[in-house]
Amino acid sequence: QVELVESGGGLVTPGGSLTLSCVASGTIFSIEGMAWYRQVSGGERELVAYLRTGGGTKYAGFAKGRFSISRDYDKHTVTLQMNNLKPEDTAVYICNADGLSRIAGQIPSDYWGQGIQVTVSS
Repeated sequence: QVELVESGGGLVTPGGSLTLSCVASGTIFSIEGMAWYRQVSGGERELVAYLRTGGGTKYAGFAKGRFSISRDYDKHTVTLQMNNLKPEDTAVYICNADGLSRIAGQIPSDYWGQGIQVTVSS
């Protein structure tokens, strides 16, 4: 069983910063990449940032210059540093492990966290 657990969300005023963390636990052999998505109530899930194992990042346009994604490969964690937050960043942020294999030779699967609320409001 693999579980992704997010932490670090909450309420922040506009212009403030938050750091989200996600830990993937369980039996893990390899992960192709880890990412953060977000979803507003009634809206579609959208990619925020993606970091491929070994390098290579992808950021949504709204995240460029303000958000930064990083990983600890040994601990299977992914962190999203969010700066200069805006009210429109308010959403549930969801951690994703892309192409995760629990044992060698296993067909990889995607795993998702439960999501964590980020609210940007004065």
